[in-house]
Amino acid sequence: MAVCGKLWSRNLVAVSLLVCVLLQTMDVHARPAMNMSASKDKTKDENEILPPDHLNGLKMEMDGHLNKDFHQEVFLGKEMEEFEEDSEPRRNRKKLIEIFTKVDFDQDRSVSAKEMQRWIMEKTEEHFQEAMTENKNSFRAVDPDGNGHVTWDEYRVKFLASKGFNEQEVAEKIKNNEDLKLDEETQEVLESLKDRWFQADNPPADQLLDEQEFLSFLHPEHSRGMLKYMVKEIVRDLDQDGDKKLTLSEFISLPVGTVENQQAQDIDDDWVRERKKEFEEVIDSDRDGIVTMDELEEYMDPMNEHNALNEAKQMIAVADENQNHNLELDEILKYSEYFTGSKLMDYARNVHEEF
Repeated sequence: MAVCGKLWSRNLVAVSLLVCVLLQTMDVHARPAMNMSASKDKTKDENEILPPDHLNGLKMEMDGHLNKDFHQEVFLGKEMEEFEEDSEPRRNRKKLIEIFTKVDFDQDRSVSAKEMQRWIMEKTEEHFQEAMTENKNSFRAVDPDGNGHVTWDEYRVKFLASKGFNEQEVAEKIKNNEDLKLDEETQEVLESLKDRWFQADNPPADQLLDEQEFLSFLHPEHSRGMLKYMVKEIVRDLDQDGDKKLTLSEFISLPVGTVENQQAQDIDDDWVRERKKEFEEVIDSDRDGIVTMDELEEYMDPMNEHNALNEAKQMIAVADENQNHNLELDEILKYSEYFTGSKLMDYARNVHEEF
């Protein structure tokens, strides 16, 4: 869903799932109307300074959609790009065998749930380290004077410049408290970002963000306080009766839009089925039919070892054809598409010889 160019607004969940799916094949980026002089090219890459829609290693997107790539992210870590659809199957097969030998910590040619849990935690940590590295570049982009902290106004200037507005003109207007004459959409995004900005400002609040606080601003999974904020935002978008909890019907409610054809109906059916399964079997930990903010926060926490163990058991169960609660090499090769997103040909050929 991260490729869909989702808008930062309080009505994210109301966006039609069908439209989002169609947009995946298009290069579409929402642009605000230019009410001030704007350059043809963005002065900064907005993805460099905007909180990402998609967070690697988290089960849920910022807008409440399930992360479809989660299994691959926590199994492959930073090696995900090596398993692209157009890559050579035999090379992928060899790489997958290499990964299996690393996951198999005790080298007994079988991966247990504990071994898979350990591996998932390592791959999640890789995503954390990758985010921290990217954050250094992002922070430099908004802190050009290198004084180690950024004000909201400084960030606001860089954000609007990234959207195509003239940076000097914006800075001058903000300095003089002049009306920026922003369109409604851009103003709404700024308000959402401002709320998030001040949430990331650790006490004692000084309305400045240092590099670590800016990391929390971009990646809420790096801060317990920001993770709570992310959960609160998701619940607010999905909660229909205002009780700050989620029922199954609220969690599986279809995005706004009528089903116009069978393909769209199939998409909607998949949406309901997948979310119902996740709600009942994973998120609702006490099985009372209600998901609280605490339960959702527990579910969203990428460094929760209990979650990692449950995820390990689920991943093994998908491919555990001999029902021994472990994962053998031939099983992981046969179900390679689940673990890597890439289907391998002749998965069982000479498995034991190569291993």
